[in-house]
Amino acid sequence: MLPPIYEYIITFKRYPVGCRPVLVGRVATLTILKNPLEEINVALAQETALIVGAGSGLSAALARLCHEQGMAVHLAARTPSKLDELCQETGAVAHACDASQADQVEALFNALPCVPDLVVFNASKRVRGPIQDLDPAAVKEAIETTCFGGFLVGQAAAKRMIPRGTGSILFTGASASVKGYPNSSTFAMGKFALRGLCQSMARELQPLGIHIGHFIIDGSIATGPCPEDDKLDPTTIAHSYLDLHRQHRSAWTWEVELRPWLERF
Repeated sequence: MLPPIYEYIITFKRYPVGCRPVLVGRVATLTILKNPLEEINVALAQETALIVGAGSGLSAALARLCHEQGMAVHLAARTPSKLDELCQETGAVAHACDASQADQVEALFNALPCVPDLVVFNASKRVRGPIQDLDPAAVKEAIETTCFGGFLVGQAAAKRMIPRGTGSILFTGASASVKGYPNSSTFAMGKFALRGLCQSMARELQPLGIHIGHFIIDGSIATGPCPEDDKLDPTTIAHSYLDLHRQHRSAWTWEVELRPWLERF
């Protein structure tokens, strides 16, 4: 029987492109002896995650989980100073970026030390109210953040991942991705369009080795300690994101619906 570490190396080498084992730590070099005369060194590269539209709640939970998994974490937000505490906790690097601005998105990706393995688009903006009362300028700005920002981030990530042939680009949707609610037409427009973008990207990019995922978050996300399970726990959601990123390419998921057990649907 092979020693456990040797079995791990053989397993690692058998993994197809687009599916990596969970790595704990930064960059590791494993040395094994195939026989007393031959030494084999295998370097395990650290994965990099980029979360766009970062803040508290889900984004923070994702940052913590990626850090725990040994990934280098980069966070992007319009006001990066609000991420100082999270960066200290996780070792993440914060970047200033308005996701609705093409030049800022391009500058963000150019500032990264490498092509990210995982990109999560989590930015959105809401404008509530009856259709007859909505300010067109505010509606335009909200859609540019929620949907056009997703296009810009997805495009920038795809351009860099395609030559490598691996990577995951995940988008955060909502109940409004599939249901239009009263006084929420702006959010529905943005989220419906974002879901359509994801479908098109999945059909274009998955044959190239790029995993596209869309998450319908159907319910309220808990903002503090969550002793009750009637709201979505952000840490549990984060695990679902990472699970999708780790999926074997022979059985990829493009869309996941998450809701607490008491949520109507």
